[in-house]
Amino acid sequence: MMGIDPVEQRRMMQESLEAILALFRAAPGERINRHSDWFTLRDAQLHVRPYTWPYPEIATAAMISPSGPRLAGQLGTSLLSLSMSVPGGYAALENAWQVVCDQAHKAGRDEPDRAGWRVLGIMHLADSRDQAIEDCTYGLQDFAKYFGAAGFVPLANLVEGAQSPREFVEDYAAKGNCCIGTPDDAITYIQDLLDRSGGFGTFLMLGHDWATPQATYHSYELFARKVIPHFKRQLDAPQASHEWARGMRDQLLGRAGEAVVKAISEHTDEIKLESEQN
Repeated sequence: MMGIDPVEQRRMMQESLEAILALFRAAPGERINRHSDWFTLRDAQLHVRPYTWPYPEIATAAMISPSGPRLAGQLGTSLLSLSMSVPGGYAALENAWQVVCDQAHKAGRDEPDRAGWRVLGIMHLADSRDQAIEDCTYGLQDFAKYFGAAGFVPLANLVEGAQSPREFVEDYAAKGNCCIGTPDDAITYIQDLLDRSGGFGTFLMLGHDWATPQATYHSYELFARKVIPHFKRQLDAPQASHEWARGMRDQLLGRAGEAVVKAISEHTDEIKLESEQN
C-alpha cells in the first residue's frame, strides 16, 4: 500500500526512529541533521515540544526476527512483542529480552527495565472451555479467511479445507498460539508466557471479534474479574484470610458458642438477682 520494499523496511524503520528520537532528545537550540536515500533533515528541530515530558513513550514492535529487540536495546525504547500471534512465537519471546539487553550494553545504555515490555496474547474466555469454543464459531473462521487470503502467513495455510466452524476453532485452539477457554486457562497461559520470557510489564489482548459482542463483553468481564486480580495479587489477602478461618473453624465456632451461652447465663442471673431483691 505504501510502496515500501519489505527487504528495506527494517532499515528504513531504524533510520526514521533514530531521526525521531534525535528530535525528541535534542537540547534547546540544538539542530538535527540527517540524510538517507529517502529523507533529509537539515537544521531540523521541533517547533512545539511534546506535552508529555520529555516525550511520549515509544515502543518498538517485534514479531519473529530480532530487528525489533535490537532497535529497542540500541535506541532505548520499550518493546512490544507481537510474536504470540504467529507460529514460532514462543521461541521468539524466549530470546527477545536477551537481545534487548545485549544491544543496550553494546550501546552503552543502562540495563533495560522489563516493566516497559508489552506482550500481546490472543484469547477468548467463557464459563467453560466448550462454551468458549462454541462462542468462537461466530467469527474465528471468517477472521482466518480474511487475513489468510490476504497473505497473512500464519493464517494462510488454515483457510483451505471444508471444516465446520467448530472443527476449525478446535484445531486452531490446539495449536497453542492462543487461549480459548476459562479464566483458569487464561491464568495458565499468561503464567507460561511469564515463565518463558522471564517476566514482562504488560499483557495486551488482541481485539479480534471472534465471538458475538455479548460473548466478547463477557470474556472481557471474566478477564477483569478473575484474571487481572490474580496477577495483581489482589486476592491473596482475602484468600489467606478465608483459609485461616476455615482452619480455625471448630475453635472459633466453639468459642463463639461458649460466648453466647455465657452472655445468656449472665443476663438470666442478673434478671433473677433483680427479681429477688425486689
